[in-house]
Amino acid sequence: MTTTNTQIPAFATHPGTILLDEIEANDFSQIDFAKMIGFSRTQLNEIIKGKRNINADLALLLEKTLGIDAEYWMEAQKNYDLDKARIEAKNKAQLEAIEVWNVGKEFIPVSFYKKEKILSGNPVIDNQTVREIYGVANIDQLAALRVQHTYARFKKSTKLKYDLVNIMGWVKLVQFRAKEMVVPAFDHENKEKLVEELKTIILKNKEVLNKVQSKLKEYGIKLIYQTKGEKTPVDGVSFWSNGNPAIGMTLRHKRLDNFAFTLFHELGHVYEHLVNNNTAEFIDLDIKSEEEEYKNSAEEKEANAFAQKGLINEQEWKEFSKNLEFKNNDESIKAFAKKVKIHPCIVRGRICFTLNDYRSFTGISHDIK
Repeated sequence: MTTTNTQIPAFATHPGTILLDEIEANDFSQIDFAKMIGFSRTQLNEIIKGKRNINADLALLLEKTLGIDAEYWMEAQKNYDLDKARIEAKNKAQLEAIEVWNVGKEFIPVSFYKKEKILSGNPVIDNQTVREIYGVANIDQLAALRVQHTYARFKKSTKLKYDLVNIMGWVKLVQFRAKEMVVPAFDHENKEKLVEELKTIILKNKEVLNKVQSKLKEYGIKLIYQTKGEKTPVDGVSFWSNGNPAIGMTLRHKRLDNFAFTLFHELGHVYEHLVNNNTAEFIDLDIKSEEEEYKNSAEEKEANAFAQKGLINEQEWKEFSKNLEFKNNDESIKAFAKKVKIHPCIVRGRICFTLNDYRSFTGISHDIK
């Protein structure tokens, strides 16, 4: 069956408008023309103003008086009726869409989505877009997402630095964009090889973002870089996407050490948790905005440990970290970084975190290149 995408006009043109043009073109007065076809002037005026339709009998009369086929007038009437019906249906759909939008916009980050050019401003289109991004069929399902386990912890939180709607909107957008990515099959047994190749990319620090994304894709892991909105202090998220693990990152700090740790933290969730649970989802905020209960969970501690050990050999760090306060200088950091084959800013970041001291001077660049 073939369907045609019919363009709906802004307004429907009644054949009475065409009739008036023909009457005037043939130099008839409305009174004389009405008499000719056996109508009263009032009846003719109703046709001209679109209050009365043209039927088969009138079409034949117009054919004889104006020389225009009856089929033309019947077709003009049919087109008017169809256009009018389409316009009325469109207006009804628009009104219904506005009503749905006015209720549903409470559950989506409107400002953020506008900034990201996700929303068009037309509720008919935007309602459908939102349903696709959130994977829901209606508003009730959209509202119900907030009580799901993954997001419930934000709803009950006492912290005011983030907004549940914004966080959920960011995560759903990342998940939606991840669905569009096609990557090879994932094999968790390639973990060690991937870790070493990622460390080499970070060490060289050249086109890091693109190279890391390409490397993860090669190993069957999707990586989405997605800017954040207001009150969305998210560092990263990890989840399953159509049979492959996926990671979303905000690059909030735009620093190589933060990028590397967040990346390896999310990989920790992938290899330590997602491989055993294809419904799990981990949303990680910056440490200042995260609740203690979540920070101290077994999953977060395991992901942190994976990141620390993956970036810097555990035994090497154990030896180096003795009398660490005396090694917080560029010379010692660079020497150790060269030994363990990692970028110096990663070592310095680990030292600052361990000593809780981020104020010491350094000439080591943290820029992502």
